[in-house]
This record gives sequence, structure tokens and C-alpha cells, in this order.
Amino acid sequence: MYLITGITGQDGVFLTRNILSKDSNAKIVGTSRGSETKQFYKNLQYLDKNINVENIDIVKEDLLDSSKIVELLKRYNPEKIINLSGPSSVYESLDRESKSYETIKIIFKNLSNACIELKNLPAFFQASSSEMFNQNTNMPLDENTQFNPSSPYAKAKHEIHMELDNLRKQYDWNINSGIMFNHESEFRNDEYLFMKIINSAIKIKNGDKHTLQLGSLDVIRDWSYASDFSEAIFRIVADDIGDDYVIGSGEGNSIKSLVENVFNYFDLNWELYITVDENLLRSGDPEKIISNPKKILDKLDWKTETSFEKLIEKCIKYQMQH
Repeated sequence: MYLITGITGQDGVFLTRNILSKDSNAKIVGTSRGSETKQFYKNLQYLDKNINVENIDIVKEDLLDSSKIVELLKRYNPEKIINLSGPSSVYESLDRESKSYETIKIIFKNLSNACIELKNLPAFFQASSSEMFNQNTNMPLDENTQFNPSSPYAKAKHEIHMELDNLRKQYDWNINSGIMFNHESEFRNDEYLFMKIINSAIKIKNGDKHTLQLGSLDVIRDWSYASDFSEAIFRIVADDIGDDYVIGSGEGNSIKSLVENVFNYFDLNWELYITVDENLLRSGDPEKIISNPKKILDKLDWKTETSFEKLIEKCIKYQMQH
């Protein structure tokens, strides 16, 4: 039995598909805020029309209520917990600073405390973030690189990441932190730059838009396909020993490279449509973030399978169909 919090998000969809593709009889319970459940099943069907959804149980639970989490764990007794809940966007945490910051921490605390209270310590995966590194010149970034969180989102993720090590040692718990770098998919929306550029190019091609303003073309990110990350999560919770893992491609691509690839797909000269306004840059945003995923490759034989170009193509084709 798997418990996946935040199951209806991008990562939850791919992880669910991945689990059921390996074992169609696997049982999965997921928590959701409620409104995204219908789209979750649509996304699953898009990935695999033959997927068996009978063993998926999505429940609407208030994860901020510790008693509800205890009841949930008693009811389902999961063998593996994957915590994907909480805001996934740094921008959201900047807009709603205290709320987002506290929500991320409270949900983790409620989950971990409930496991300890029930004396049941299932394999546990916590979604951490490369945002914890922030400004850092020691590229590529690995598990031993010093953290320097600045946003409320990054600070919350960092606090949890540090607590994981304490719990691991104190309870001999198979509890894991996946330090996840940028990962995109067909199911992202325009809140994320990757999809914003793709959808803008589609609108420009269709004559519905004429320009796109960006803060910089020089920023470099380590972009991967979310489906590949779901396999990393699967392998991490399948392992017997809790640890920290950097999850990324190990390759950096600039926003300019992203723009060029997207606009070339539509036979558009991007220079005719893109303008740069540095005022759009997020304060304190690092110019370059590249992962070093050597540890997860060596220990769990995982690496990304989908190229940067293929990721772009997948996202474009989905957006054009929908």
C-alpha cells in the first residue's frame, strides 16, 4: 500500500502510473484538496489508456489536522509514504509567505509524528527542492553542497530536510529526501516558465499573441521530464536504507536555448517576438543551477532518460492537442 500526499499534482500522476505499470494490483491511496481529482484521472488516461484505476483511492483530507492523519494511517496502514503535498511554486510562497511556509512544515510534522505515534515507520519519501541551494557557485550541486535558502518555500524545505536526518538517526527510519531539480511535463500550467514559453509560442504561431517578455535569456536550469523523476522516487522508496539524493539530469540549458528550441519547432524566428525586461527577474534568483546526480546513479542505477529536446516536443504536442 502506497500513500501519496498531493497525488493529483504532476508528480503524483506520473508516480501513480509508474507504480501501476510495474504492478497492476498495487494499492494506492492519495490525498487531494478535492477539485483536481477529475483532471488527475484524465491525465492518467492520457498517459495510459489501459491503466487499472480500481485500486486507487483518493481521499480529501485536511493534512493540517494531525488527528486526521493518524486516522488515515490507521485506516490504510501504508508500507510506503511519498509526501508531495504543499505548494510546489516558489512564487506562491512569495505571494503568501507565512501560509505557504507553515503549511509545508506542518504537513510533514503531522505525517512524521503520526508514524512515530503509531509505532509504524514505513519507507518515507520527502520531496525536497534544489531551491534550497539558491545562490551557489560550486557547480554541479550535490548532496554535500552547502544550502543557502532564501525564499519562504526554500527555507521550509530546508528545515524539513535537516529534520529528516535527525529522524533517520533517532529511529533507524528509512526516511528519504529527494532534492528535486526543475522537472516539467505536459501537465504544467503557465505559472511555470517552461510552459509559459511553449504556450506563448503556440499563440504567436496562431496569431493570438505578438510578443513575449522575459526577465533574462541567460539563466541556466537543469530541466528534466517529470516521468523520469517518478522512477527515481520509486527506486528510492524501494531501497532499504534512508538517504538524501539529488535528482536531476546533470545538464544545464539556458532560457535562450529553451526559447530557440520551442520557436524553431514552429519555424518562428524567436528574435522577432521576444523582449527582455530585467525587472521581471525574481529577486535573488540564481543565474545557474545544475545538479550532480552521481550518487543516485551509483546507488540506485537511476538517470534521466528523456532529452531536453524530447521533453519540449512532448509538452508542445500535448498543448496543441488540448
